[in-house]
Amino acid sequence: MPAALRGGSRVSAKPRARKPAGPKTRSQAKAPAGYAPAKLGAARGVGLSPKHALMAAAGVLAVALIATLSTGDRAHKLSESINTGVGGQFAHLGFRLKAVHVQGASPMATADILAAAGVYKDQPLMGLDLEALRQRIEAVGWVKEARIVRLLPDTLVLAVVERKQLAVWQHGGQSHVIDDHGQIIPEARSDKFPSLPLIVGEGANEYAAQILPEVAARPRLMERIEALVRVDNRRWDLRLKDGSLVQLPAVDEDGALIKLEQLDQSQRILELGFERIDLRDPSVVAVRPRDGALPGQLVANGV
Repeated sequence: MPAALRGGSRVSAKPRARKPAGPKTRSQAKAPAGYAPAKLGAARGVGLSPKHALMAAAGVLAVALIATLSTGDRAHKLSESINTGVGGQFAHLGFRLKAVHVQGASPMATADILAAAGVYKDQPLMGLDLEALRQRIEAVGWVKEARIVRLLPDTLVLAVVERKQLAVWQHGGQSHVIDDHGQIIPEARSDKFPSLPLIVGEGANEYAAQILPEVAARPRLMERIEALVRVDNRRWDLRLKDGSLVQLPAVDEDGALIKLEQLDQSQRILELGFERIDLRDPSVVAVRPRDGALPGQLVANGV
């Protein structure tokens, strides 16, 4: 240790004798501020305070408890009990169902959607199982997909995408409304859709989405059609309202319809009427007049 100057002379500083260590009193043994047990101290190393670490530990214990109870349906029953309890508590605070809004659905579909939802006035809003509700609504034939929104304090929104009604399918003595994928919409009554095109025969529902846009692109023809008939599940016949028949080929339906359109432009055949137009042969268009006095008239290349 360096010497200290005192009164101009150098005096060596002697080290002070230390007292022997004695037993600590209870107050002396008190942990310093900021002390944490080893595990909580480790939590600080990753940025967690002892309080937050204890909360995290409690969360882990809760998860472990649920996992332990998950044998059979005990976890499901526990979840239902929790939801019921929470929903009941919030209901006392005014979170009860007062209004239900259905978005994206027609009036006919709305009634079936509300029936499937099965909710009721003053039901605890927070206790609703939204996923189960969505599944019930998507089981309705009208509905393609659904989204459920809970608007606090008292409103439920059922936002749906409704299936497009494509046609009325007549088969086996029954009539069904089908969507654009050929699927039957069970809740839809066919007599409520008089403006939909009528398709007839086995397999007509599967191929309607292919033929109907081609026919609809020709308004003069479309407005005269009574029904599209599927023949041997291979091709289509177009039955017109005046009793005429247009026979389409099994392939290249659009090409045949173009020939029919050309024939109508040149001879106004759709206005004059005919018994039958046979378009099954791509090289020849055979037209049979309505009176039947003349044999089938052949019109080459549709002109």
